[in-house]
Amino acid sequence: MPPRCSISARTTASSNSSTKRPPKTCTKILDSPRACARPTQSSSTKSNWEYSVTTTPNSAPPLQPHALTGIKVLDLTQWEAGSMAATSLAFLGADVYKVEHPTRGDSARIASADSPDADSLFFLVLNPNKKSVGIDLKTEEGRDLLARLIKKCDVLIENFAPGTIERLGFGYDRVRELNSQMIFASVKGFNSNSPYRDFRSFDAIAQAVGGAVAFTGEPDGPPIKPGPTFADTGSGLHLALGICGALYQRTQTGQGQRIEVAMQDVVISFCRMSIARTQVTGRAAERVGNGSPSSTSAPSAIYPCRDGGANDYLFIYTARDEASGNRQWAALLDTIGRADLHDDPRFATPEQRYTHRMDVDAVIGEWTITQDKRTAMELLNWAGVPAGAVLDSADLLADRELYKSGVLAEVEHPVRGPVVLPGWPVQMSGSPTPAVTAPPLLGEHTEEVLTALGELVDTHKEDIPPATVR
Repeated sequence: MPPRCSISARTTASSNSSTKRPPKTCTKILDSPRACARPTQSSSTKSNWEYSVTTTPNSAPPLQPHALTGIKVLDLTQWEAGSMAATSLAFLGADVYKVEHPTRGDSARIASADSPDADSLFFLVLNPNKKSVGIDLKTEEGRDLLARLIKKCDVLIENFAPGTIERLGFGYDRVRELNSQMIFASVKGFNSNSPYRDFRSFDAIAQAVGGAVAFTGEPDGPPIKPGPTFADTGSGLHLALGICGALYQRTQTGQGQRIEVAMQDVVISFCRMSIARTQVTGRAAERVGNGSPSSTSAPSAIYPCRDGGANDYLFIYTARDEASGNRQWAALLDTIGRADLHDDPRFATPEQRYTHRMDVDAVIGEWTITQDKRTAMELLNWAGVPAGAVLDSADLLADRELYKSGVLAEVEHPVRGPVVLPGWPVQMSGSPTPAVTAPPLLGEHTEEVLTALGELVDTHKEDIPPATVR
């Protein structure tokens, strides 16, 4: 007869899946171009395939506390928005317990999966530095266990579809009864006062209803959804900021509170320039392609570079105020060998350059097409001209400097082997960023976490059936 409480480090349909490693799909990355040193015209960005160097981001000494050391977070989220809120707290030092169904887990584990035997890379990039706890919240025993965990933790984060957390019996009023100091944090598609509050939302939907899609694209083309999932991740970051504020306020009041972030509201907040533009013109903000969304500025464009690849481009932007803009324009002309245009009346002021922006683009494009994108970026920046090479994901994964700084980290996943994960971009002198750790296997830490929280003592083992935790 099996024991009443069955716990394992890995819960999947196949008993062999925790030991079988799938073929490596991205264990090699491009060798990095050189670190940013003063460039020469002969600099090359050609890449060779080789294994990346594993580096560890800045990590705190073992006994040095982090900003959120001691804070315990119940992460009931899935997909991206809620997961990023919890991951942000983990990078600030909180203990994040990812509560998942013991056999299915977060749906993101199988989303866009490239292997039947391993969690998807989509899941991995969203869930480092967490511990997975398998609890079936559709059972009475699982709900009773969560109720006990709520009494011992500081933060609960959820991004279920509207009404789901209440149907499970863990709406804010119930959670507050269980623990008056609990910070109850939610991500929803629309705020609770919106007529659309019961609608489901994903990143693309939020970008559409928040104004980002209408504002993105070429002037004579259709609206386009921006590439980054900033409605999802942006909502998670806003929620994490609210949680940190609530934790500080709790030190003054002794009480928790409810925090809600709506994805539509976050995107509207990101679109402040279009809100400003409409009030200037009296019309909906027009799509401006690569132009400045808030003003007339030139150059403000992407220019093709020498090698002709899909992303061999350089973005150049000069300030729109006359003092800075004219200084940067003069430096640009000197750098590209067109000092003869210093006195050209077409380019005398930012306004004139915008009026003649097609001429500006032609002058610059004649030079960039002879340069590789990194060399051009470095030459211009050393001269004081804002410019950025269009770096794609392969460029970024190949950049060793990003590993040295901890922006990227290669970690050893127990099933996939080496994987590269984004780190945490916030650097704090008094709270060094914890080293990036591999996302947890499903149920990997159930025994560890429940034991640490006093839920796997003899008096409780008999209360938990095998199907509830793993």
